[in-house]
Amino acid sequence: MAHTLHALAGSGRSAPRPEPSASNLDSDAVAQTRIELAACFQAAARHGFDEGICNHFSALLPGRDDLFLVNPYGYAFSEITAERLLICDLDGHVLAGQGQPEATAFFIHARLHRARPALRAAFHTHMPHATALSMLEGAPLLWAGQTALKFYGRIAVDEDYNGLALDAAEGDRIAAALGTADVLFLKNHGVMVTGPDIAQAWDDLYYLERAAQVQLKAMASGRALKPVAPDVAQRTCEQMRAGDAQSARAHLDSLLRTLRGPSQPLAQ
Repeated sequence: MAHTLHALAGSGRSAPRPEPSASNLDSDAVAQTRIELAACFQAAARHGFDEGICNHFSALLPGRDDLFLVNPYGYAFSEITAERLLICDLDGHVLAGQGQPEATAFFIHARLHRARPALRAAFHTHMPHATALSMLEGAPLLWAGQTALKFYGRIAVDEDYNGLALDAAEGDRIAAALGTADVLFLKNHGVMVTGPDIAQAWDDLYYLERAAQVQLKAMASGRALKPVAPDVAQRTCEQMRAGDAQSARAHLDSLLRTLRGPSQPLAQ
């Protein structure tokens, strides 16, 4: 299902690899971004959000709109470490790391970051419950559970599945489908979750899957769902969003502590 980027003909990557001398790719800020993004891969694997060696997360480098971290082709989420992540430019050159990004990872993430540089992190998964909702006719989330209300008014839906994203045009189409939303349900495919930082992207990814899971459980009962009134849904979303940045940061810090274990506490 996955494709190596360099194997694609006509990918527009014939230019020589640029020298990264103008950018510090080993700064403390970049190192911390690597650690946080790798932690999200590890946690996603633990929660069952991964699918073989497919799916991909990316994050723009601190202070840069033209360089991003992404997982290399051929590795499961559980194998991703801070050191294993690649640094790529928006033209597909690997400036740091061994290997190449998976083809759809490059074309989706590079085009999305180019179109909306304020989105510093972008996570694409086929996590089972959210993907199951992408396979149904109509709106994916039905605003019947409190967790779902975190996403009220923040979701776009790409109704037109168009095969694998193996060129820039398909990446641009997906970016356009996201529009000004934060979360994109790709019908018949999966989801794209974005954020202004890694912590908020991870927080949304986690709670989106939880919202999808409980909705599917409720739907499986065969009884009618009881939706929340739109004005209450909007007010609840605003209440949640008011504290999202702080809550997401605490969520990611908790994740980092869990992954490191009690013998390796976070630096103070």
